[in-house]
Amino acid sequence: MGWFGKLTLGTLGLFMGGPLGAIAGAVLGHHLFDREYRAEPETLPFGQADQAQAAYFVCLFSILSKMAKADGIVTREEINVVDRFLSTLRIPEDEKQFARNIFNEAKKSPYTIDDFASQLYQMNQVQPTVLVSFMDLLFKLASADGILHESEEAALSRLKQTFRISDAQFNNLKSVHFRQSDMYYRILNCTKENPDDEIKANYRKLVKEYHPDMIISKGMPPEFVEEATKKFQEIQEAYEKVREERGF
Repeated sequence: MGWFGKLTLGTLGLFMGGPLGAIAGAVLGHHLFDREYRAEPETLPFGQADQAQAAYFVCLFSILSKMAKADGIVTREEINVVDRFLSTLRIPEDEKQFARNIFNEAKKSPYTIDDFASQLYQMNQVQPTVLVSFMDLLFKLASADGILHESEEAALSRLKQTFRISDAQFNNLKSVHFRQSDMYYRILNCTKENPDDEIKANYRKLVKEYHPDMIISKGMPPEFVEEATKKFQEIQEAYEKVREERGF
């Protein structure tokens, strides 16, 4: 049985206090009530590995929530990023719902993103590589609307310090999620400021211009057809990335 199946208010209180404990306790209380438990299930052994996994899980969705709200509003695109991430996890549906409830509870809590991050780091149960992966997901969330807002960048910079992530690692993550995103828009002859309808129209126009069948029908030489095919594939990839980013 994984950590989630062993988690009760009793086991939670033994290892997780502070902001993470407050969020997890509030959500777990509702979870047990919703399942109509008259009493907590029998307490099962809850080892250090269980504690680390539970703390990481609660902290991840708490920080994702605060990161999504860093620019003042949680957008549909940001929720889509979280949902897509959840869909990649091989966990039961009730555990996914627990994650969504953590996200919503943290969003309305008085705690800050720094409170959650500091507690996770102080627990000394997360490896540096995991923290870098954590930051990668946060950058993905921040780039959901195609713009790195000043408040989001400030929050990410503070987390870089808290997690002891190097400037080189931080800048690499930033370039992956934002410069690459800019490149996809350029391929479609657009910018992030263009509305969805214009992006779709540009895509259709480019597909028509560079479709291999269209190039062949014009009697172009093979080497030109090959280059046009590469361009066509770039357009397809760029459109899929932009479509995924914007959620249309």
